[in-house]
Amino acid sequence: MQLSFLGRKTSCVLGLAATLAVSGCQSGADLGGLMSAGAGMAGAATMSDQQMQQLGDQTIAQLDSENQLVASNSQYAQRLEDLTQGWEVVDGNTLDFNVYQVPEMNAFAVPNGSIRLYSGLMDEMTDDEVRYVIAHEIGHVALGHSKRAFQVAYAASAAREAAAASGSSTAAALSSSELGDLGEKLVNAQFSQRQENEADDYAIELLKEHDMDAETSITALRKLEAKYGNDSSFFSSHPAAGDRANRLQSTLN
Repeated sequence: MQLSFLGRKTSCVLGLAATLAVSGCQSGADLGGLMSAGAGMAGAATMSDQQMQQLGDQTIAQLDSENQLVASNSQYAQRLEDLTQGWEVVDGNTLDFNVYQVPEMNAFAVPNGSIRLYSGLMDEMTDDEVRYVIAHEIGHVALGHSKRAFQVAYAASAAREAAAASGSSTAAALSSSELGDLGEKLVNAQFSQRQENEADDYAIELLKEHDMDAETSITALRKLEAKYGNDSSFFSSHPAAGDRANRLQSTLN
């Protein structure tokens, strides 16, 4: 899975472009609809909030089943609970937090308000730095970035076309494997430089609002830069961690 918070430096260039395996066609299905990528994108763009919530709930449930969640009585779970007190609902978004037992420094958000951190990130960062990462992911939800990434991932799925053509309900038409692939596309989604900057700015304001140390955003990004470098060559529009740290340092100082 992609370092959604940092930016991808591996083969997800191909991952977003790839589609899921085409589902078998039922008799009477609209074959023209199955062949129309434009219709798929339009359908994803007009997905209702209720459909988005339903599909988001199912997708995060699938991702949670595919990854090892930390035990509810673990130090990770207790630490996360302490760090997110008062952030159960932010800007009208009901949030759900959890941790995957994965050694990477990563975090991502689903548009239904589910935010997942990787244990590797919590191992490497201080409490204030983790709060910044969480606030950044909340920003992606509150500003609609995760929703747009979800729409792109859904429209890229061949299962989307099959569901539209067969007339089946949105989420019920997707199998577990298709939901898993959809979730992976979402986690691998790239945010633009503008979106990442907006999420960073949102995080800074949220931290200040709660009297937290906003300057730890810089040290968090420096840790990512030290571990993964400052290479943004795969996506020139996607800001590398060092570039983001430089911008925030200029903004905060």
